[in-house]
Amino acid sequence: MSRILNLIKVQLRRDLAAHGGTARLPLRTICCTARKQAEESDASTVLGKRWKDTAETVIIGGGCVGVSLAYHLAKAGMKDVVLLEKSELTAGSTWHAAGLTTYYHPGINLKKVHYDSIKLYERLEAETGQAVGFHQPGSVRIASTAARVDEMKYQMTRTHWHVTPQYLIGPEKVQEYFPLINIDKVLAGLYTPGDGHIDPYSLTMALAAGARMYGAQIYNPAPVTALNPTADGKWDVQTPHGTIRANRIVNATGFWAREVGKMIGFDHPTIPVHHQYVVTATVPEVKALKKEVAVIRDLEGSYYLRQERDGLLFGPYEKMEKMVLQDSWVRDGVPPGFGKELFESDLDRIMEHVEMAMEMVPVLKKADIINIVSGPITYTPDLLPMVGPHQGVRNYWTAIGFGYGVIHAGGIGKFLSDWIVNGEPPYDLIECDPNRYGKWTDVPFMCAKARESYGFNNVVGYPKEERFAGRPTIRTSGIYELLKDKASMGFHAGWEQPHWFYKPGDDTGYKPSFRRTNWFGPVGRECRLVMEKVGVIDLTPFGKFVVKGKDSHKLLDRLFANTMPKVGITNISHMLTPTGRVYAEVTITQLAPGEFLLITGSGSELHDLRWIETEAADGGYDVDISNVTEDIGVLGIAGPNSRKVLQKLTEEDMSDAGFKFLHCKSIKLAGIPVRAIRISYTGELGWELYIDQKNMAAVYQAMMEAGKDEGIDNFGTYAMSSLRLEKGFRGWGAEMNCDTNPLEAGLDYFIKLNKPADFIGKAALQQIKAKGLKRKLSYITLDTDDIDPEGNETIWHNGKVVGNTTSGAYSYSSQQSLAFAYLPVELCSVGQKVEVELLGRKYPAMVIQEPLVLTEPTRTRLQKKAKGKA
Repeated sequence: MSRILNLIKVQLRRDLAAHGGTARLPLRTICCTARKQAEESDASTVLGKRWKDTAETVIIGGGCVGVSLAYHLAKAGMKDVVLLEKSELTAGSTWHAAGLTTYYHPGINLKKVHYDSIKLYERLEAETGQAVGFHQPGSVRIASTAARVDEMKYQMTRTHWHVTPQYLIGPEKVQEYFPLINIDKVLAGLYTPGDGHIDPYSLTMALAAGARMYGAQIYNPAPVTALNPTADGKWDVQTPHGTIRANRIVNATGFWAREVGKMIGFDHPTIPVHHQYVVTATVPEVKALKKEVAVIRDLEGSYYLRQERDGLLFGPYEKMEKMVLQDSWVRDGVPPGFGKELFESDLDRIMEHVEMAMEMVPVLKKADIINIVSGPITYTPDLLPMVGPHQGVRNYWTAIGFGYGVIHAGGIGKFLSDWIVNGEPPYDLIECDPNRYGKWTDVPFMCAKARESYGFNNVVGYPKEERFAGRPTIRTSGIYELLKDKASMGFHAGWEQPHWFYKPGDDTGYKPSFRRTNWFGPVGRECRLVMEKVGVIDLTPFGKFVVKGKDSHKLLDRLFANTMPKVGITNISHMLTPTGRVYAEVTITQLAPGEFLLITGSGSELHDLRWIETEAADGGYDVDISNVTEDIGVLGIAGPNSRKVLQKLTEEDMSDAGFKFLHCKSIKLAGIPVRAIRISYTGELGWELYIDQKNMAAVYQAMMEAGKDEGIDNFGTYAMSSLRLEKGFRGWGAEMNCDTNPLEAGLDYFIKLNKPADFIGKAALQQIKAKGLKRKLSYITLDTDDIDPEGNETIWHNGKVVGNTTSGAYSYSSQQSLAFAYLPVELCSVGQKVEVELLGRKYPAMVIQEPLVLTEPTRTRLQKKAKGKA
């Protein structure tokens, strides 16, 4: 206090001297200035550097992920980057990590994250002068069952069109890369050169050195005590050393993520789990090796194993009933002062895996254990991190939930830095979007899914995978109870949605496979139902927003590349990024003057809402935006008899003339208010019916009763996917996303470059069109046997990789496999022959004219035209 009083006296003297003995500054201003100087002095004393009170970006958390972001932002030229660490760098999960690095990831774009990380780590020591302890002996994933071999073949075709090399090898080659292995049970291996491990502490310190070298400030100890948003979208970040006004903040706090999120009202679904690894003393057989052995991952044994000096290090993933969650931290918070502490080890918990490791690597039987590390790592419900800007507040970003932070750190730092600097993500990574979760992600669900994800860490990764822990959530449609025992359910953004329906004699239940499985026949039955009679599908998981207000039309005209529909009309529109890539596909209906209903896919609900809200706030638009997703249920009805069914239930004229394609009307079905839109993603005659959730079951039951004579029945999303592919309908997240532009995706019809509004991405698209395209979306048929394309398979031509599929299915109408694929423009002509790799075999394929089956509106139009000529 005395120091502040002395500083006040100094300020008064300066004011008097500057104004001829008369004080001009208010006493409040003098006191505030003195207090600020005292805080800066205190901060300088504790932190050893001058405190900044403003920043472009404040990163909270000094683990490898947060420090990597600071490094990348500073290197990209951002001048005011500040990182705040509550204790010391690497405290939390980084310091005790096993440090594994791999190019491999079963997903698609996370391969890019891994690639960027490894390429950074390879050059970081030369760039910063800091040793990083990077070892790259390669890695081998071990297959000891036939299903594992299929999985590796499946992953090979998903990797061939990426830049990283990967090889399917036999047992002898596995032994060459890891001479200590017992190959009696080894059927194959997936070898990835360049994989290895890195010292997490040294890596973080090298990234910190680089961040400082490029101008970032790192303050520690500097715990954040409060986060307060300002009216202009900035943040006041409070610490014991003072407050920083930041343009944006990034939560990179590891297992403290929930506590930081709670400061602004978020319950982030992250939870610490106990992970153990074992380190041995010197093993003579290891010491005798001439070079470091490859890292191995025994997938059936569910453990990784690598060389650690002259010994071995191996870490298992226990089954879900044995693994331990630190759920008390969710309830009570992380204990004060916890940072570089560990949990008590429990060797008994992992003995099953230790024994399997000893059988696979016999030298372990005689090895002495010198250390068991048991520390917290952070899991999300689906094991993927939460990366990007968060919906619901402005300029709050997350980089949390990393179960594998070391391999993600470099690539995620670059990904987020590029997004922050350039205003859009460098590539599609929606699987890591923090907005894939919502209020439905409660603590019981989070705990159940984290336990499942840890225990299932090394299970076979099948296509169309479903995991059932924690389901159903609080998100269930108004007809879930009626359908749950009749169908194989899929999980979509917290919702349960039927994939396919059972009939007597069907082989029921979830039975995953890399080939056609128990749903293949029933899905064909449902496709025929829609093509020949009438089917009903639950579409409630759609994201649904209402945008209204004085500037609603102006906002949407800025956001979307299509023109806005007139009142009572619906169209398909796309939001683009500034560089002209497809951020979202949305169905827009103008319900009343200036009031619009926006419909998007279930997986992009809050992803799209955040983009819309951000543009509305940044542009100062006078609009009201409401998320009505959970209030409104949606039923789709499709097929040649759908009109007859609805006409029985309403006085509204449902004829082609009375209710035209892409028109919307408020009607009553069985006396219940319904908003009906004539549209169907099956491409057949159909409507989407938007109903209050409480009335959904009544409308559904009325339709099923009214449609008995018309052969009405249920159908699921698998049938809808097959039908939409036959009609040539593109799907967001497959044929279009942030990796594609709408022109190469064949969306020209929906892109109005001549509309007056300067929509986002317009200038970029004009440049893309002027330069010409290098690749285009093509429509291909395949000659297969018991397997169909899923999407992301490699396409070959003359022995070279030329492209990839985006989605695929079996066409029950034409009795052949069908897919969309990106190919170089010179290979897009109808009749062009290529090959598609499926489970290690290249199947002949051919580019055909799309669509394979005409849509109902097109067929009707051609029939009318033919009658007119007659």
